[in-house]
Parts: sequence; C-alpha cells; structure tokens
Amino acid sequence: QVQLVESGGGLVQAGGSLRLSCAASTRTFSTYAMGWFRQAPGKEREFVAAIRWSGSSSYYADSVKGRFTISRDNAKNTGYLQMNALKPEDTAVYYCNLRPVVGPDYWGQGTQVTVSS
Repeated sequence: QVQLVESGGGLVQAGGSLRLSCAASTRTFSTYAMGWFRQAPGKEREFVAAIRWSGSSSYYADSVKGRFTISRDNAKNTGYLQMNALKPEDTAVYYCNLRPVVGPDYWGQGTQVTVSS
C-alpha cells in the first residue's frame, strides 16, 4: 500500500507563491505517473497538473498554465507543485495522485491552500 503525504499548503496573499510537496512511501515511485488535483468548497475535484514517470512531459489545466509548475525527484520519491501568481480562485484542498499502469490510483490526504485577496 502506497502512502502519500502532502505538505507546503497555507495562507498566502494574491500574487504570492507556494510550493507543495508530495512524499511517497514507495521505492517504485519512479514507475508511476504523478498528478495534482484540487477541490474547492462545494465543487468537484478537478485536475491541476500531471507529469510522466520520467518527468519528460507535463500537462496542465488551462486555469493554471503559465503559473504552476509540476516536477518530481525520483531519487527522493517526492513530487512538487510550484504555484506562482496565486489567485483567490486557486483556494482549495490540493491532493497528490499516483497513477500505476495497472490498478487503482493512490491519493494523499490533501493540503489546504488559501489565497486571500
């Protein structure tokens, strides 16, 4: 069973930055695609960004493109989400996700990001 622990969330003013981390309890971290999702109050969970197992390709929701950067360090079994130019509408609980080739996804417990105007 893979466990994911997110950290780095908090309260920040609009225009500020935060860096989220996702630590995975598996030595096979490098074999999984990784993603970040978020869920705002009263809304469904939505895709934010994803990165291939090798880090060679990344994908972003239109709403965060150009402001957020996803990355990973397979040697440390850790993924990251650098968030710049934050907006109040980025306020949400952010979840880390690992996607194996076969089987269900793994999810972290989430970390709260609050952006004040």
